[in-house]
Amino acid sequence: MKDKTVAILESRKGDHIASLVRKYGGTPFLAPALSEIPDVDPAHIHELIHGWNSTPPEIFIFQTGVGTRELFAATDSLGLTGALLRLLDAAQVIVRGPKPATVLRSRKVRIDRAASDPFTTHEVLAEMHETPLRGKRIVVQRYGETNRELQAALESEGAEVIEIVTYRWALPEDTAPLQRLIDALGRDEIDLVAFTSASQASNLFAVAQYHGKETSLKQSLVRTLVASIGPVCSNALRKLAVRVDIEAHPPKLGPFIDAINAALSDPQRNGARDAPHVR
Repeated sequence: MKDKTVAILESRKGDHIASLVRKYGGTPFLAPALSEIPDVDPAHIHELIHGWNSTPPEIFIFQTGVGTRELFAATDSLGLTGALLRLLDAAQVIVRGPKPATVLRSRKVRIDRAASDPFTTHEVLAEMHETPLRGKRIVVQRYGETNRELQAALESEGAEVIEIVTYRWALPEDTAPLQRLIDALGRDEIDLVAFTSASQASNLFAVAQYHGKETSLKQSLVRTLVASIGPVCSNALRKLAVRVDIEAHPPKLGPFIDAINAALSDPQRNGARDAPHVR
């Protein structure tokens, strides 16, 4: 990473990633592309939990640590955490990855099934493959947007999906850093763009499109190394016709930074944008 400029689109952990880039001798270019907006409706959660006393869900799926934490914060404020814990104890609890699992264990919730690495929707569905779903009521803790792939798969098996919204993703209020990144890419001042979520890619292109620079952004990314935290993010980039040069495996921050450093330290990769993926 030495003497290389790395664009960071992460918001919540942007400063931490920037410090890691500096540790390896690189220059971070911070352009937060995502804002997490709390979207908890206490009245809705109150209504759901009281309704579940007579028709309890058979399965709960927790997808993110942030969302799981926000749900418990809401039930704490409503005095309904005990009721939620009883519902979870009587149901099958499935987690998408280690972050929601950590939050649930802190509440002493039993976890019945956990998606395997790389913790995508595919692995969640694989864990449920032999579970009869017809007529089952399944609660899905939503992350920043509806997981349409998961919802469609569950409903195709005859399940009733109940989504709990705890936060949503949006563009940052200040998009000037994203505009500066698009311009810097156009001047070939960025060596690598690091994407840590699929929504970051969507938001970057939304800003480019608004300013009439979508075509130039795509052309710039052809000349720039693109790093993805994992397969969900990579799929979103490919749908936008963006080539993915580096994908972390497993999809965690440590391996992600290591992969970026390895790619930027490889003299054969510098200037060779069509090199194989680093894993």
